[in-house]
Formats: sequence, C-alpha cells, structure tokens
Amino acid sequence: MIERALDGLTVLGAVRGLVAEGERVRGRLEALHPQAVGIAISSDELQGLRDYFVGGGAEPVVPLATTEAAEVRGLARYGDVSVPNPSVLEAIRWSDAAGVPVEPLDPSDERYASLFANSIGYFELVRRTLRERRVVKRAPEATTADEFVRTWSDTIEHGAGSRRLRQRRDAAVVEAAAPMRQRYRPFVVVVVDRERFEGLVSRFEEPGAAVRTRTEEPGEASR
Repeated sequence: MIERALDGLTVLGAVRGLVAEGERVRGRLEALHPQAVGIAISSDELQGLRDYFVGGGAEPVVPLATTEAAEVRGLARYGDVSVPNPSVLEAIRWSDAAGVPVEPLDPSDERYASLFANSIGYFELVRRTLRERRVVKRAPEATTADEFVRTWSDTIEHGAGSRRLRQRRDAAVVEAAAPMRQRYRPFVVVVVDRERFEGLVSRFEEPGAAVRTRTEEPGEASR
C-alpha cells in the first residue's frame, strides 16, 4: 500500500485483490480515523457490495471475465487473493463500524460507459483487446505485487484513448471528492486502486481541486 497526505485529504493506494492490502487499509483507517471515507468505485458497485458482501452471511460466487481471472492468478504469486477487492470491503466495514460516512467517487456505470465510448475509438478498441489477450497469455514478470498491477494496467491502457479515459475518470473522482472535503473537515481518506494512485494524487494536487464541480465531457449527453 502507498499513502499520500494532502491538504484535508489522505489518499491510500492499495493493490486490488490482495488480502493483506485490505488489512493494511483497515489499519490505516483505524489510525487516522477520518471524518469520512471516499472510495474510487461507482455508486452501483458500492450498493452491490453492501447488498451481497458487507455484513456477513453467505457470499455469492463472483463471476470474473477472462482478463480479470488472469490478473487474479498472476497476483496470487504475491499473496492470498480474494474477490471482491478486500481493500474496498475493509474500508466499508471499518467505516460502518466507526459510524463514518462512505461515499463512492467513480462515475456511475452509465456515465462510465459514456466516457468509454467518447474516449476510445474502434481501432484502439481492437488494439486494446489484443493487448488484453497478450497479457492474459503472458502475465508481467514483476518482483512485487505493486509492480505487477502497474505493469498490467499500463500494458492494457497503452493507447491515447485509454489514457484519455483514465484522465477523465480520475477527474470525475476529484470532482466527486470536492464536496466531501468541504463537508467533512478537517480531513477525509480516499481509497483507490494502486495503479490509479499517482494520477489521482496529481489531480488532487491541482489548484482548485478541493472546490471543483462536475464538468460535462465533449460528446457526453446532457442530463
């Protein structure tokens, strides 16, 4: 796990899937005890996790796409792996137990689909699919889980459109976090996937990030 403390905000970047990272996230939340926790997932995903995985009881089997399953297999070389993401589950569980609000920061599934369509053209989509197949067949050689997930992500998201999609997605997270930073002073914690950490920290460090409001992307339908 990696951590950065900013003005009124601490960002935790955890390797998605590693059980040990969930324990580390919970430990840091316990130590920091923020006024609120933001998680870089969509509202749809947060609701699904609450409905089926948070609070005990029998957990359903989680179906994985071919690329996701291959990433999990590769990550298992570095420690115990669990699905859904233990870092997110532990953040939700700690927040609920501590009486701390939890807010999703990623775009909704509907808006993400719109961002994807407006960022990645047909030819890049084909190349992206080919890169996914290549990384599934031959996982990155890495000495640490941290290096593995960053290399995996960079391989798939190599194209200009994919980078544009990530930038727009990260911008949406910063916009969603802005009102949290105003409401829950003196500070909040934001939990993100490790491969998104540097991009999001850079966004959070931009002037005005704490008061940013949602902007419509080019080509995105008004609602």
